[in-house]
Amino acid sequence: MLLRALTGLIFGAAVAGCGAGDEDVAKNPARIETARLSAIVRELASDDYEGRAPGTPGGRKTVEYLIRRFNELGLDPGGVEGSWTHDVPMIHTQVEAPATMQFVVDGVPQPLEQKLNIEASTVREVDSILIDAPVVFVGFGAYAPERNWDDYGDIDLEAKVALFLVNDPDFAAEPGEPVAGVFGNRRMTYYGRWTYKFEEAARRGAAAALVIHETGAAGYGWNVASSSPGENYAVVHADMATAPVMLQGWLHGDAASALMASAGYDLEELRKQARSPDFQAFEMDGARFEAELSVAVEHFESSNVLAILPGEAHPDEFLMVAAHWDAYGTGEPDEQGRTVRPGANDDALGIAGVLEIARVLKSGPPLQRSVVFAAWTAEESGLLGSDAYARDPIYPLETTVANLSLDILNTAGPARDVVLVGEGQSELEDDLVRAAAAQGRSVTPESLPENGLFFRADHFPMARGGVPVLLIMQIAGAADLVDGGRQAGEQWIADYVGNCYHQTCDAWDPDWDLRGAAQDMELLQAIIEDLGNSRRWPQWKAGSEFKAVREQSASARSEE
Repeated sequence: MLLRALTGLIFGAAVAGCGAGDEDVAKNPARIETARLSAIVRELASDDYEGRAPGTPGGRKTVEYLIRRFNELGLDPGGVEGSWTHDVPMIHTQVEAPATMQFVVDGVPQPLEQKLNIEASTVREVDSILIDAPVVFVGFGAYAPERNWDDYGDIDLEAKVALFLVNDPDFAAEPGEPVAGVFGNRRMTYYGRWTYKFEEAARRGAAAALVIHETGAAGYGWNVASSSPGENYAVVHADMATAPVMLQGWLHGDAASALMASAGYDLEELRKQARSPDFQAFEMDGARFEAELSVAVEHFESSNVLAILPGEAHPDEFLMVAAHWDAYGTGEPDEQGRTVRPGANDDALGIAGVLEIARVLKSGPPLQRSVVFAAWTAEESGLLGSDAYARDPIYPLETTVANLSLDILNTAGPARDVVLVGEGQSELEDDLVRAAAAQGRSVTPESLPENGLFFRADHFPMARGGVPVLLIMQIAGAADLVDGGRQAGEQWIADYVGNCYHQTCDAWDPDWDLRGAAQDMELLQAIIEDLGNSRRWPQWKAGSEFKAVREQSASARSEE
């Protein structure tokens, strides 16, 4: 059925799936139009939208724009009770200066300075934090019974401070070590993400959780980890007053080494020991962590925007295509005096893709299943908009067929391949391979799976809820560009990530070549059309962290 659906897509003679221009669209409205993509990005990335930060006038203007565009496409409102929105109440917290934090080892203090050697914040709605607690080294902090792995053993973390290594036990393991492969070799699993570590510490009653920073293992430098010292955002929900740890954040590697040495340990040796299944967490003799902090709390509300194209035969089975509408707002002036961080590629271009896919699907024959188009808020604050939806979904996760997401796309022209993020997770990868082959393209696995990009975009809360997901994210690996090959793809990533990622120069550019972005959007269109006219439910693959969650709701899905 997928190949039949793909025959309706007309690809260029020289380069398959390059995306259509205005003249082509006039002949075939079911093509992604690069001129429309550019126009949408130009609007959303303009200074009028002030960087699209949630809870600001620019954020509210963005929501109004998205509602208007979905309505103009002839879609139905997909939000709460017939509205276009799903409201997301949030808090913004800021640890105020001066912030007093230190380790104390056998009575000798080791002061810690916010941003210099620690980055600590809270997602609790509190006005002050007072901690004086023993320190527990938990290694990688993985509790994975399906992998016969438990770093915690019998340790009691209640009211203590958990100190974690970043990433998971397979990262940087030497060839032939007994743990190799238990956690996917160098491909990060969810156990390696700092979000999992904070969650596990909270489940065990810890007062605070600190992750030791390493550039290679984290996937970014200390400058990124400490870029917003003491600041955090959270969705307001019923159990947040007690569920999260009181304090969470990063500890600079040098500060961690100094702590270990003063307590009689060697951090490098402990890292080696923690890669073994025999490792057990332990309380560090004579070591305590002390913190006395004041916290400013601000309440605000933002919104996800949702539209729906109802299915004809199975309207209660849902496909979802999504991107996030927020960017980084305004900041310090750059060398040219620009203060707006417009987020043109991250992720106005993804939003443009959602709108274009909605347009072409609406213009084509009706699908049997429904398609939900989601524009999430607060991705840059920690995937908060999509997380809020996954906690309280409008359309049941059990009968959501798949979530397909767009976040940072190729602006350098057509490519011979598409980059796969999170190889080995779900059968949607097989759909991607078939759709790419029909375009005359191949699929290339991401180049740095140890960076865990699969866990760092808006599809992830849906995955954690059991929904199979597929993410298109160009910075996960160098594309094999038609003009310049893999080397040109690598240079594109280096230029974007090194210069413009989350900065003022992530701006709309009239010289962008969006044919490559259109190729990837057409891939998702083809997958949606195939699944939208079938009774197939893509499954998680063996070994995926999310397979068991999906299997618990198997009875809710019918293939008849």
